[in-house]
Amino acid sequence: MWDMGEITMPGGWALSMLWFPMCGQTWAGAAASFIGMWAVMMVAMILPSWAPMLWRGEVAAWAGAGYAFVLTMLGVPVFALGAAFAQAVLQMPAVAHAVPVSLGIVVLLAGAYQLTPWKAHHLACCRQAAAQGLAPPAGARAAWRRGVRLGLHCSHSCAGLTAMLLVMGVMDLGAMALITAAITAERLAPAGERVARAVGVASIGTGLLLIARAA
Repeated sequence: MWDMGEITMPGGWALSMLWFPMCGQTWAGAAASFIGMWAVMMVAMILPSWAPMLWRGEVAAWAGAGYAFVLTMLGVPVFALGAAFAQAVLQMPAVAHAVPVSLGIVVLLAGAYQLTPWKAHHLACCRQAAAQGLAPPAGARAAWRRGVRLGLHCSHSCAGLTAMLLVMGVMDLGAMALITAAITAERLAPAGERVARAVGVASIGTGLLLIARAA
């Protein structure tokens, strides 16, 4: 059944039409629309933890542009995977039935990722940049490269939280607010590393609860 941009799927969950071309739209057009939406959403989510670094002159703006470029390009594989997943669940009812349990598993694994040394390393790089400034005291080109490197660090740091957003609903304002609050706290709070671990533990518990409900 089609309802307000969603398709009700076997297993009692809803598939967003975000992963499909609109009427008369090509797949390339759908991808471009998604990436534009993704860029706006990611900037809005990251901005609260990013703002202290943006008030430091023109060079910092170039670094910010490099940072935003990385986050925008992340939308390309996200759309490709989302579209492939949407096609799979439409064509294979068994996959659709398994989705509720799978969503719980994703949340659980995303929570476990929050506790890893890999996450801690990339979060430390982001926190150091927040404390010392986004741009080096060099020209625009060096600032752009620094922004790209920081964007890669932060993409790795936010991988678990981004995965949770995707399974909770990429257009869900409540989910976006929760993820934004978590990103901001772990980047800027004095005990940000502890915040990241607390989010991980809470996510593991949430994932287990979702799996139990879906089983």
